Amino acid sequence: MTNAVKRLDVGTLVACCLAVAAAQLCITVPSPINGEIQSAFGASGSQVAWVTSAFILPTAILELNFGVVGDLFGRKRLLVIGGFVLAIGELLNATSQNITMLWIGQALAGVGAAALFPSSLAVIAAATPEEKDRAKAVSTWALSISLASAVGPLSSGVLATVADFRWAFVPPVVLGVAVGISCWALVTDSRAPEGRALDWPGQISIAVGLTALLWGIIEGGDRGWSSPAIVFALVLAAVALVGFVMAERRAASPMFNLELLRIPSFAAAAVVALTGMFGFIGTAYCVSIRLGAVMHLSALRAGMPFVILQLIPLLLAPVLSKMLTRVEPRRLLMGGLLPMAAGQFWIAALPITTTSLAAFIGPVLLLGIGFICVVSSLTSAAVNAVPIEMTGMASGATSLVREFGQGLGPAVISTIAMSAASSALVGKLSGADAGMEAAAGPLAVVNAGSGGARAAAQDALAHGMALGVVICGCASLLGALVTLLLVRKNTARAVAQAPVQPASA
Repeated sequence: MTNAVKRLDVGTLVACCLAVAAAQLCITVPSPINGEIQSAFGASGSQVAWVTSAFILPTAILELNFGVVGDLFGRKRLLVIGGFVLAIGELLNATSQNITMLWIGQALAGVGAAALFPSSLAVIAAATPEEKDRAKAVSTWALSISLASAVGPLSSGVLATVADFRWAFVPPVVLGVAVGISCWALVTDSRAPEGRALDWPGQISIAVGLTALLWGIIEGGDRGWSSPAIVFALVLAAVALVGFVMAERRAASPMFNLELLRIPSFAAAAVVALTGMFGFIGTAYCVSIRLGAVMHLSALRAGMPFVILQLIPLLLAPVLSKMLTRVEPRRLLMGGLLPMAAGQFWIAALPITTTSLAAFIGPVLLLGIGFICVVSSLTSAAVNAVPIEMTGMASGATSLVREFGQGLGPAVISTIAMSAASSALVGKLSGADAGMEAAAGPLAVVNAGSGGARAAAQDALAHGMALGVVICGCASLLGALVTLLLVRKNTARAVAQAPVQPASA
């Protein structure tokens, strides 16, 4: 029998919000210090992109199965373990001596976050059977994400300015431990084991598919798209993802019931989660690189646009839950995606030499308002669209596409921006500068090249970064189009076309 909590107590809500805040903060911490990481480790653009992707990839890969684990064995247990695993990973980051060690720490922390994202939302959903109560709780949960996204770059920017950049990873260590303790002490457990079982064919195929896809995209810009390794990776990704679909169709207890995709609001929420977060984090990557690695601002100054971006949604906190219950998800999503797109196109139009905080206030206002509207409404739309016994699966699936979108953003945008910058430098460099660009890319030239070469590299990077942010804006517009076509006015719970089959003995 499903063990669902009848009422959401304050302790459970606080602990779940702290859990998701800790996981989200870890995503945003590297944003202001990408320049310091690149300088300290002599990293290329793709290596810097891996700092964020190394965290997000295991998060996306494991979220669906962790949703199943929580349904089977209890979500409280998963929250406690996730908090401590995240703390261990961040401790490795804080003591990293090279880029590889930083990737390993990020990956381990991502495993912890994979347990926190779906479990925290599933606990809240299971404890709020009434849609109005759920909307209020989900808005608080989403607000925690926004607040953490503001605190992350602010804390890392301050710490990296007054001390070594590795100190930026110390607060996440403390938060991870706090999550483990608070969830153990405060969370009222819930589970939904009926018809649920670990789906190893599905887990393995989705892990192989997403890893190969992300690796191929990130490394394609450096190795060349015709490289045998890149071609193999992309083909492997396609085969593995097709295998995932086949495995889920045949599984007695799939980790993801494909019939959920027949619910228009859920399918639209998944697409918006992918495209919206792709554009949002892709934009953040471009801004952090242009302010830190290209214009050489301090970590604190480079992080201020992100702080403003995420503090703005806090102004909407008093009305957010009312908006979720009174405003149609279509309007909320459109009201978020369109301002995001406008802010992204605005940033793309700013000259690369623009470092004044005032110049970024307008576009980041639009991005901040858009972010909180999108995150809040797509989560609510996805969870409210499915049967209550499938909220764990739905929250896991929504988290997966959201996190993969965040991982895909810097991967794709880094590849496009650096490739465009390299193309723009063709024929403009000579001697040692040309050799430096060929070996380490335009970021190396803008940091260590001769005077004329630095100016040329800066102009080339301006072109590449602008192109990347324009693509982010187009992704937001694509999400708006999907919302317009698929999201329905009636967001009452729908019943999946095919029931979940009980697990075989």
